[in-house]
Amino acid sequence: MDLSTTKRRALLKVIVLGDSGVGKTSLMNQYVYKKFSQQYKATIGADFVTKELQVDDNLVTLQIWDTAGQERFQSLGAAFYRGADCCVLVYDVNVLKSFETLNNWHEEFLKQADPVHPDELPFILLGNKIDLDGGNSRVVSEKKAADWCASKGNIPYFETSAKENYNVDEAFLCVARTALATEHEHDISCRYFQGISETVSEVEQRGGCAC
Repeated sequence: MDLSTTKRRALLKVIVLGDSGVGKTSLMNQYVYKKFSQQYKATIGADFVTKELQVDDNLVTLQIWDTAGQERFQSLGAAFYRGADCCVLVYDVNVLKSFETLNNWHEEFLKQADPVHPDELPFILLGNKIDLDGGNSRVVSEKKAADWCASKGNIPYFETSAKENYNVDEAFLCVARTALATEHEHDISCRYFQGISETVSEVEQRGGCAC
């Protein structure tokens, strides 16, 4: 991917939240590394991946933070949430409790991140694991999820499968576009670097912090 003509570069911090086991890490690994593992390993503390993509005339670096879903790790929040440009909420369409806790995650994020414009900070909802049991195990309907999104200001909603790589790229492209649009609206110029002329290839780096 030749990005040599890119004039603007943006770093966007994205936080992925949701109950343990809903597939947050799997979605990130599928998006960045195109890999899926059947083995479940709980995230401890927080971990992040980065990926570069081009959105119109912008070279966007998504720094995607995967925070542990266990309640005992929620106290880690403030340090990781602050400065976020977008929050991705994830639930499992086959587990009702993971949907019912979305309000808690939504409120916790706003509390911990303490954004300057809380009503304008973008959220995106992902209903994951739609592939499970051919859809026969599903307990949260698409309409129910859409109604929840409408109650939060019509936030975007995607149904995804990390395992089958369904709607994953589309969801994160929406994340980039939505966060970028908000950045432009508030003209946060410190996040941009003008005059990027060198060719930049896709970057797939990994870092993290654990407790």
